[in-house]
Amino acid sequence: MKQKKNRSSRSGNSREHEGRITRRDLLKGVVGLGAMAALPGCAHVEEDPAGITRKSVPGRHDLIRRENQKPGTRDWLLTSTRIDPATKYRCPWIEGYCSRTSVRAGERIDFHVSANPPSRFTLDIYRMGHYGGAGGRHVLTLGPFEGATQPDPPIGEKRVRDCRWDPSATIKIPRDWLSGVYLGKLTAERDGLQSYVIFIVRDDRPADFIFQCSDTTWQAYNRWPSQFALYDDGKDQWYWGPNVEVCFNRPYGKYCQILDAPLSTGSGEWFLWEFPLAFWLESQGYDVTYISNLDTHTEPKGLLRARGFLSVGHDEYYSIEMFKHLKTTIDAGLNVAFLSGNAVCGRILFSPDSSGTAHRAFERVGVFGPPGGTRDFVAMKTLPHDRPYANELIGAHSTGPVTGGADWICVKPDHWLFEGTGMKHGDGIAGLVGWEWHGDPANIPGLEIVATGPTQDAPGKLNSGVFTATIYPGPKGNFVFNAATCWWADGVSEPPGYVRPSVYTSPKGPDPRAQRITANVLERMRNS
Repeated sequence: MKQKKNRSSRSGNSREHEGRITRRDLLKGVVGLGAMAALPGCAHVEEDPAGITRKSVPGRHDLIRRENQKPGTRDWLLTSTRIDPATKYRCPWIEGYCSRTSVRAGERIDFHVSANPPSRFTLDIYRMGHYGGAGGRHVLTLGPFEGATQPDPPIGEKRVRDCRWDPSATIKIPRDWLSGVYLGKLTAERDGLQSYVIFIVRDDRPADFIFQCSDTTWQAYNRWPSQFALYDDGKDQWYWGPNVEVCFNRPYGKYCQILDAPLSTGSGEWFLWEFPLAFWLESQGYDVTYISNLDTHTEPKGLLRARGFLSVGHDEYYSIEMFKHLKTTIDAGLNVAFLSGNAVCGRILFSPDSSGTAHRAFERVGVFGPPGGTRDFVAMKTLPHDRPYANELIGAHSTGPVTGGADWICVKPDHWLFEGTGMKHGDGIAGLVGWEWHGDPANIPGLEIVATGPTQDAPGKLNSGVFTATIYPGPKGNFVFNAATCWWADGVSEPPGYVRPSVYTSPKGPDPRAQRITANVLERMRNS
């Protein structure tokens, strides 16, 4: 197979370094795709759209700004996909998964792909960011490959589905791939159908902020191939008990809750709750690096390289090690922002996959909350409800009735959190709370409630819930902020491909007050 010359993307956007890689290249390992351009060493001062004046100096802390000056493209968006009606969740025409949730530069990652019926296919890889509003940058094209139909895995113990597919492609991550969320767009030549694979490139550099992707929660809700999420025991579609296991060795099916988003198939929950925050952070040039939930579980020392840690979106499933590692780093001075809802609710236990690879499967073994504190689902009552509780880490946690929506209502306008927002006591950001939220604040010395209000099952129909956004001080001048909503990122941006959720109540999209509050949190983290 000859290597083709670079070509331009549709709509005229440049696709930088877009070479087609042969199987021989793959076996040798893909080399770096070109050094990052050096910029003059002068300071840059600007006022961002949130009204915060920031100074940056080109160098380590300016990597994100420089990365996002590169040409972007919207070609990462799926244009043709199909969901098998018999399974409701999978795209068997073209689907795949990655051998690792996160990978460092210089390490290898395998892509396991199946095509049914067999079809040649290509794999285009994009780094997700801002890129002038395009949302992604094309970094590599792999293929075309001869795609085969790989076997569906048997139903294993605890209903686990563990694919043992042959790898279709292997690459060594180039040294100049900046940490980020990387999306692979699979395209089958036979029908032109598409789906995604997704992985995180992580690094070990000091950074201002660590963005933790909630991929244990993505996997927990992954019903691929049909009704095999952590919530499926073969009887109850929303089972919340023990003895069910899920595995990362399988494609992500179409998202199964709240909204219908077939064009995100294969990407977990990334587009739905997390991408809007990453899109905005990178538009502002914040010094951010990305990790997986599994990195928090296995590499606690890596958390200490940042000034702030961000839990984003729907960050529900934690191991006890993840809880303890995050608590230890808070005690050591790390700032944390839970820009999330239903966070640290289900306790999980990791196990190896069928080939012995560690941390590729997990099951639900407990709840980070008091008995009855979440108005337990029936099977949830059978799980241990032992300390530590999530509100002892977050400031508040999931509590009855767990779901609902509300306006995010300011109750402490003189707090630094609201500086520059103009918000007064009782002012609200419409619809920003949902669909799961935090309440029941912990008795932590110095904890302050900054926003609170009743939740609703529908506009005007209260459901007896009360969301509570909090801030409490850490022991070394640091702090922990809890926004108390899955939908926080909806208030900061709406990138290409984003589908706005609407259930119970509806968020209204980017709001300058939510952007300024987010900027206030980040600047306080950087300067603490």
